[in-house]
Amino acid sequence: MADAATSPYLVLARKYRPRDFTTLVGQDAMVQTLDNAFKQNRIHHAFILTGVRGVGKTTTARILARAFNYEDAAGRRPTLDLSVEGEHCRAIIEGRHVDVVEMDAASNTGIGDIREIIDSVKYGPVSAPYKVYVIDEVHMLSTAAFNGLLKTLEEPPPYVKFIFATTEIRKVPVTILSRCMRFDLRRITPEVMTAYLESILNQEGIGFEPEALAMIVRAGEGSARDNLSLLDQAIAHGNGMVTAATVKAMLGLGDRARVIDLFEDVMGGRIADGLTTLKALYDMGADPQTLLADLAEFTHLVTRIKVVPAAADDLSLTPDERTRGADLAGKLAMRALTRAWQILFKGHEEVARASNALQAAEMTLIRLAYAADLPSPDELIAKLSNQPAPAPALPPSAQPSRSLPSGNGGASGGGGGNALRIESSQPEPVNAVAPQPDAPQAQAALATVSSYKELIALATAKRDVLVKLALEGSMRPVSFEQGRIEVVLTEGVDPGIIGTLSARLQAWTGQRWLVTVSTKAPEGLTLRQEKEQRQQAATAAAHDDPLVKAILETWPGAKVVNVTVRDDPATPETELPPPPPEEDDE
Repeated sequence: MADAATSPYLVLARKYRPRDFTTLVGQDAMVQTLDNAFKQNRIHHAFILTGVRGVGKTTTARILARAFNYEDAAGRRPTLDLSVEGEHCRAIIEGRHVDVVEMDAASNTGIGDIREIIDSVKYGPVSAPYKVYVIDEVHMLSTAAFNGLLKTLEEPPPYVKFIFATTEIRKVPVTILSRCMRFDLRRITPEVMTAYLESILNQEGIGFEPEALAMIVRAGEGSARDNLSLLDQAIAHGNGMVTAATVKAMLGLGDRARVIDLFEDVMGGRIADGLTTLKALYDMGADPQTLLADLAEFTHLVTRIKVVPAAADDLSLTPDERTRGADLAGKLAMRALTRAWQILFKGHEEVARASNALQAAEMTLIRLAYAADLPSPDELIAKLSNQPAPAPALPPSAQPSRSLPSGNGGASGGGGGNALRIESSQPEPVNAVAPQPDAPQAQAALATVSSYKELIALATAKRDVLVKLALEGSMRPVSFEQGRIEVVLTEGVDPGIIGTLSARLQAWTGQRWLVTVSTKAPEGLTLRQEKEQRQQAATAAAHDDPLVKAILETWPGAKVVNVTVRDDPATPETELPPPPPEEDDE
């Protein structure tokens, strides 16, 4: 008893480390493949194990070393049935067997370390049937070390086995991969991990709350070692009891229900309530960056449930996430969810760089609340063009929706948009025509054009780059009057621009315009050519200016970079563009 009381504590990750394939968690596909290979006596001489941290790569390598060298009273035989310890098993488990060599490639990266292995494979095993070389983090080996290992790895002696482990499989040369049997160890699913942690807690005699285990499993991200390390910490933090409250405080997590409340406040436009909830969670010890990550995670969950309703049945979800997530998936439009994800993702980066994380998080939530119900680009274009809005793309099982009033949004002082939707009892007709504005408003929205320059200015105001560039550089006006324009096209220009210009003018001014191409030979310059000519003339005049010459002579290497040409105010707007002016602009 005294020895047990004074012996150092063995962490759960080491105490419950699997020692045979029956206790290996979450890697059933690999175990099945190895079991078939051993039964058929088709055992490869080199294996490479890859996967994220803590999924069992090194553990699998040690179990394989036991399987190769299993020996009992019945004799030597490779087997995966390791329920009874063989003659060499204990030494291999404790890492002290002379014929099982473990090397860390992170600290032994050079060709010299590999040369020692190459020299030692010439000699047979001391006591075990096979010599097994386990190289962890093999991707850290140098190029020379990999090249030196190639020949031995391809044709080793019959008594030699190689087992490589790596988290960066893409950094391993393909010449190495082609000589090995590869196994990709998967992340452990939440269901399997939850059952594994429950079994360990039952063996330890420690009470727990299911919600607390769900938080640990979510934070462990499919890694057995990470989950066991977090469980060790949770047991110590909770003084021998794993509860949801202690795990929240340990991980710096906000209450999941309060996070969902915060999500509903922000997406419903109640930004004042949302900021109050954020401050309350912050005062309770929640990290602002973690809160934004939780909001982004919940946004992703709601989006998944909207696309795949069966996602709500995930066992790792809390009851609030399962029920309220499904409810919000039916109320929120897909465009609101995708926009919320983008804003939260960007806000998470901003909070990480900000000197005051709380302020950055508040600004992110304010931006999200005001952007939550902004129209999509096609809806905005349709609204500006007085056209019916396009029907939203809905999944086959979805119904058209209508806006949900913000409720107490005004009382809370919130001014954000309301992105929430509720399912309507009567589907709205998809081909409903948008209401037309009153006649005075419609007339005010139409533009008037009385000159070619005004037409260019109108195209600029409408942000129609195609028409603007064509007017400036692809055509030259011959005559201009209300409702009729005659132009000359430059060589190589697509004649279809004439029809496009006529359609744009009708949409912008509300009247029909006749745009024709003159049969006359093109004479003169386009507006862009005239502008370039004036620019060249002004640049030449600037170089001839005595003051500029003196400056260039005083500072060798100096040069005139740009000359701004002032527009001639005497040119009447209603007239056609004048011919190029004399070189009097500076």
